[in-house]
Amino acid sequence: MSKTNFKQLLDSGVHFGHLKKKYNPAMAPYIFMERSGIHVIDLNKTIVMLEDAAAALKQIAKSGKKILFVATKKQAKGLIAEMAKSLNMPYINERWPGGLLTNFATIRKSIKKMQGIDKMKEDGTLDTLSKRERLQISRQRAKLDVNFGSIVKMTRMPEAIFIVDTNKEHIALAEANKLGIRSFAMNDTNTNPNLVNFPIPSNDDAAKSIKCILSIIEEAVSEGLKERSLDQEKKNDEKKDKANKIVNEEIVKKEEVKQSLSKK
Repeated sequence: MSKTNFKQLLDSGVHFGHLKKKYNPAMAPYIFMERSGIHVIDLNKTIVMLEDAAAALKQIAKSGKKILFVATKKQAKGLIAEMAKSLNMPYINERWPGGLLTNFATIRKSIKKMQGIDKMKEDGTLDTLSKRERLQISRQRAKLDVNFGSIVKMTRMPEAIFIVDTNKEHIALAEANKLGIRSFAMNDTNTNPNLVNFPIPSNDDAAKSIKCILSIIEEAVSEGLKERSLDQEKKNDEKKDKANKIVNEEIVKKEEVKQSLSKK
């Protein structure tokens, strides 16, 4: 995993916080200074906390567990979707479905319903229905896709959740904390980092800043996935070698027995 570049963060405006009047006192340890009524984030602390978060996310990805990415604000929703898709991870970039984590069993029923409609399309069952029924089902499928399409492959609870703007996504963070799911987040100067397991002091309003942080997170998760793939290949090779060794030993034993009998 490559080291975080200070200049990269600086050029992306990661250090720009909010106006002093919007300041959350819990962010005091991560504020470098105030300029023209705007707080400036200490990028040295951002680097340390970003690298800690990236390393932890890398290990989660390497273990094969899922990370749920959440960002519904305009500046971040497209970026979070693009990244999550490239990593084959679940994400929410529209409205947060209340109870997604705390009432996951019910949410799964809605996802299964959506999968059932897809199956009807594939096997031709949908074509046997009347035009009115097909229209109703298609509308239902479209509605379900808006809310749950991005998490359709999330068959179990995620191991971690990554959030852009914990103020906006406070319900998602509260649900994760209630269930003990590890939380990672970009924390601007108007948020409370004490609510997050791995806070990353950073500007969560500018698209350039968000993209910068997400690119570093994406790289770490991608490395974790690649290492997992290599480990699995290694294990498969070891299993094959072990199986071949057993087969060869059996052949040798049979040959020895055959030779022994022929001598008698």
